[in-house]
Amino acid sequence: MSYESLPHFLGKIDLFEGLSEDTLSDLIERGTRLTVPAGQHVIEQGADDAGLQVVLEGSADVEVNGVVREPLKVGDYFGEISLIDGLPRSATVVAGPDGLGTFALSALAFEPVVRENPDVAQALLKALTARIRRLESEG
Repeated sequence: MSYESLPHFLGKIDLFEGLSEDTLSDLIERGTRLTVPAGQHVIEQGADDAGLQVVLEGSADVEVNGVVREPLKVGDYFGEISLIDGLPRSATVVAGPDGLGTFALSALAFEPVVRENPDVAQALLKALTARIRRLESEG
């Protein structure tokens, strides 16, 4: 994926949907792209690090408390909970069989964007409440 298409791609994800081009550009400038080989752990449940990652390429396997969850695919994201509350990671994420390419934002990079752009906080709240409702309907 080229840099020019990243704003368009991120703008279609519920977490960033409706944000201005300037805000998306700011997020992209503060973030980085990561490539993780197949089978390598991306994050570990219980780790103290925080940061958001959006899947750009490949897939990832997810495990929570030893229970395998639905794999992550292009357009999915993870790390938003730890990014917000600063608590340890709630899942382990491992790069899938074709590896994983992500766009990553650290907590330090994300915080000023939220502070300067209330639309980002609003989008984050909407995305998280939608996820909660979906989990509740599955239960």
